[in-house]
Amino acid sequence: MSGMDSVGDRGYLDSVTDAPTKPIREGDTAPRARPRSGVGRWIATIVLVMLALGLLVVFLLTRFVSGFDPFNRETVDRTQPAVLLALQDLSEYRAATGEFQVIVDTEEQVRNLPLALAGERTLFVASGAVDAGVDFAGIGPDAVVVDDDRQRVAITLPAAELTEATVDPDASYVFSRERGLLDRVAGMFDDNPTSERELYQAAEGKLEAAAVDSGLKDLAERNTEAMLRSLLTSLGFSEISVTFG
Repeated sequence: MSGMDSVGDRGYLDSVTDAPTKPIREGDTAPRARPRSGVGRWIATIVLVMLALGLLVVFLLTRFVSGFDPFNRETVDRTQPAVLLALQDLSEYRAATGEFQVIVDTEEQVRNLPLALAGERTLFVASGAVDAGVDFAGIGPDAVVVDDDRQRVAITLPAAELTEATVDPDASYVFSRERGLLDRVAGMFDDNPTSERELYQAAEGKLEAAAVDSGLKDLAERNTEAMLRSLLTSLGFSEISVTFG
């Protein structure tokens, strides 16, 4: 029986082995493997989105909620001590100060392109001061004439002059700023895309121009004359003449 079973099994195996196989023709595609599940990729995406939203919420709370700072940020001042560059004697008497405010309206235009696309317009509110004084350094020996009895004195002084305007950064601010799309994109690669240096320079010139028409120099001359009259009266002079030339 075992011999017959062996022969039978061998015949069955030969029939299976010798079975003709179907050739693969050109154009036929091999069976594709089933795609792997994308659940892991979706989970990673959700985690990243939640992390980004969490950081955004923390940033907004830090900016707009007073006292909320989970990272405990602090400012460290590593400024070196100031270095004295020069000392200078002042011989100018500052007799009057004028405080002014001006709105600087500047626009940088790009030819054939609208402001929404390229260009910049800024409204800058500038507050500052201009002084007026009389320089005593140029007074010569002939500028002061005293009579023999030391009762009358005549003084000739140079006309009052205006100093350079000083813009107050605490009282000055940018009211509005419009920038074109191209300027905004270019500003992403600039360390200081909205520098206010040129605005301050323009404001200084306008403040000085306003001081010229304000009568500040006349006020400075009147105050200088009043100061000299008070000083010379205390020295015993009864007739005092002060002239500005």
